[in-house]
Amino acid sequence: MSVRVLVVDDHDLVRAGLAAILNAHEATDVVGEESDGPGAIRAVRELHPDVVLMDIEMPGGDGLSATREIVRHSPSTRVLVLTMFDLDEYVFHAPRAGASGFLLKTTPPADLVSAVLACAAGETQLGPTVIRRLVESYVARLQQV
Repeated sequence: MSVRVLVVDDHDLVRAGLAAILNAHEATDVVGEESDGPGAIRAVRELHPDVVLMDIEMPGGDGLSATREIVRHSPSTRVLVLTMFDLDEYVFHAPRAGASGFLLKTTPPADLVSAVLACAAGETQLGPTVIRRLVESYVARLQQV
């Protein structure tokens, strides 16, 4: 049985590329594509994907707000944030919104597929730069104590 994935990104070319990567793998099946947060929320209610691959910055509705809503109303759906913005604000707010992972769009295709599969299996997926930032933040807080 393949992992059902909803791809959410405001750029048509990026969505198509992500869908092609995921559909090329036998263990993943893209069941829908959306261009903004509100569309993602509606699609999750209709399509019941296992994983939502979610961009953060999108006109018409951001990915963090959509993630909160999706996790609240569909707790079995996992959200994996995929963004080009390596900002502390996003790194720290995505898990608080309920995201099961955070990757940058520089992630190699094979690693992206692996992360989607791992998220579907209940694991948390964080890219290497994200882990480094979280550890640095934790160590800095410990030094303040």
